[in-house]
Amino acid sequence: MADRAADRLAGLLVDGLASYRLVKLVRDDRITEPARDAVQERNGPPEQSKVSYLMTCPWCLSIYFGAVLTLGRLRWPRATNVVARTFALSALTGLVTQH
Repeated sequence: MADRAADRLAGLLVDGLASYRLVKLVRDDRITEPARDAVQERNGPPEQSKVSYLMTCPWCLSIYFGAVLTLGRLRWPRATNVVARTFALSALTGLVTQH
């Protein structure tokens, strides 16, 4: 029973870190800047467009990424675990190396 609780806690931590990293990727990383710019060009600035606002709102993005990770774990647990762990490790690396 304790092992199962520890597994759930570890899974929650991995998914939390993965969600954090996905939010940073979409909201802040240079590699996604062209996508953010294209959304704003098409829809207007975040103050005028809900879609543009979504691309800049960490709370909003985290809900969607959390839902995707949760549904992914139910439907494709192995694949979701690989993806989530990858993003979680990236998040940990980023947090540890920040100055």
